[in-house]
Amino acid sequence: MKIAVVSGKGGTGKTLVAVNLAAAARRAVYIDCDVEEPNGHLFFKPGDAKSREVTVPIPSVDASRCTGCRICTEFCKFNALAYVDNSVQVFAEICHSCGGCALLCPEQAITEQAYSIGRVQRGTLDGVDVWSGFLNPGEPSGVPIIRELLQEETKGPCFIDCPPGSACAVMETIQEADYCILVAEPTIFGVHNLRIVHELVQLFAKPHGAVLNKCLAGDNPAEAYCREQGIEILAKIPLAQDLGQITANAGIAAREDGKYRELFCRLLDRVMEEVRQCSNS
Repeated sequence: MKIAVVSGKGGTGKTLVAVNLAAAARRAVYIDCDVEEPNGHLFFKPGDAKSREVTVPIPSVDASRCTGCRICTEFCKFNALAYVDNSVQVFAEICHSCGGCALLCPEQAITEQAYSIGRVQRGTLDGVDVWSGFLNPGEPSGVPIIRELLQEETKGPCFIDCPPGSACAVMETIQEADYCILVAEPTIFGVHNLRIVHELVQLFAKPHGAVLNKCLAGDNPAEAYCREQGIEILAKIPLAQDLGQITANAGIAAREDGKYRELFCRLLDRVMEEVRQCSNS
């Protein structure tokens, strides 16, 4: 059972929701796919964490076999290859690892070598398996790391902390999800970001509901949008100083404060029921 937690931008409360749901479940898997800025591990602090490098294939040119035909450079639409000073230069940072240049080279002068783009880290704390991905600075895409994180089978509830926004990394993350939780802030700008991810989960035909974070008394534009669009509101999390203090200190509210444990346990029960109903329909 894979539950993806998504938001239209960073800072909305996506990690807050994903981390606390995993903690409330006791036995669960938490996967941090926000590989450009992973921070779920800062809350769980798994003591037995082990890392593994993630690589992608990058072309390597044998200058002794290259005839300068330029077929490879003309093929590459990302300009990762250039013919300079009578040799082919490879710009690994913008290569998309499609392998086309090696296939087309008539002299078989191009082979592929492993190029590190980051790592995955796995550990466990108090019954929660914590999997995180870390993209090296400057790399163009974290999709290979996300695929590495999601390729293994999981048992029990799995909470996926998605990248923010709606780009290809988010699409990669939600495509196998059984249910999506949309996290939104109670502002006009929050509605704009909510609309972005709402359209995305509709495009993928994913069952979904919303969690409204940082709620205060008075008008809530995000709540109004959910009601207009028929989005189930799963929970409303208050804008509270004590919750902010726990989170700022890298604490898990569902484990440190009884009222927040009750809130996230209710949310967990609600989500599990939504997933069961979707599975039976």
